[in-house]
Amino acid sequence: MTQHTLIIATGNAHKVEEFELLLKNLDFNVCSAEVCGGMPEVDENGSTFAANAQLKAEALRKLTPMGAWVMADDSGLEVDALDGAPGIYSARYAGEDASDHDNLVKLLDAIKNVPKEKRTARFRCVLCVIDPEGYTTHYDGSCEGRLDVEVHGDRGFGYDPIFVPDGYSESFAQLGDEVKSQLSHRAKAVEWMRTIVGTSGL
Repeated sequence: MTQHTLIIATGNAHKVEEFELLLKNLDFNVCSAEVCGGMPEVDENGSTFAANAQLKAEALRKLTPMGAWVMADDSGLEVDALDGAPGIYSARYAGEDASDHDNLVKLLDAIKNVPKEKRTARFRCVLCVIDPEGYTTHYDGSCEGRLDVEVHGDRGFGYDPIFVPDGYSESFAQLGDEVKSQLSHRAKAVEWMRTIVGTSGL
């Protein structure tokens, strides 16, 4: 069986590792955008996760070798008490050049006075996949949970240390990759993708 190249439209090594784990049973050689010289600058001016994911996928596809698949994700945390914020601005919640720590500190400040029972939230992800012929599809997934006002764990990134998925008492950063790969928003989106892309004989 021919192995297909799937290039992930991100410069985030954590995301590439996560997708490698999630896609390990499909016949894809998963690569980062570094194989194309790095992820090009993209003005993520879309109003939805799907729009921004497609902007990133289309930008990278212009640089990819013939025959490669491209996949981009746009994802973020939606906090009900903050009317869905930070949402599509999750990666730059504290500013364009904000670090994960900066974003986390800003969110903790925003929810510090929100009662525990109202700190419901979800991670949401939309994947945009472009096949070698240019056919574009989208897949979405979400993981419901709640926020803690204290940081727990060091095995995650982004908002993982304060997000506790429904049915668990530990944060994503405590649960680790094995559990997260079954529960996460990206896992749910990839699960949907696998049911479609897997039927193509991969």
